[in-house]
Amino acid sequence: MARPSVARNGPEVRNVNTPQTETPVDRQGKTTIAPDVLLTIARLSALGVPGVARVEPVPGGVDRIFKRGVHEGVRIAVKDQAVTVDLYLVLEHDRNVREISRTVQAAVARAIQEMVGMDVLAVNIHIEDVAYPEQEAQ
Repeated sequence: MARPSVARNGPEVRNVNTPQTETPVDRQGKTTIAPDVLLTIARLSALGVPGVARVEPVPGGVDRIFKRGVHEGVRIAVKDQAVTVDLYLVLEHDRNVREISRTVQAAVARAIQEMVGMDVLAVNIHIEDVAYPEQEAQ
């Protein structure tokens, strides 16, 4: 019987004759992700970008009543296992709007792809306001 060989500076290599046991995919079950999970991932990813002051509620309209997460400043649409995200943000006053928007887009898309494994079609950024420090009472 052949002995397992050890690669230099590497893990032990299994003998070719050793049977490998694998669990069939159909026995692993199914994972279902609630829409609120996507909303939370998108919102927290955006808030984690320096220069984002807060999320702002989605502007009014009839479709606002029937959409999930609009009160949190995030709107999510899922079609054919791909996600489109709309974020409504307030940015800090002393920051570059374009740079922050692109950073948020990349952070949100990466978080959804890595955490959930879904493709991201678009991350649309809506700048609702700019936050200035409050003026001290004179």
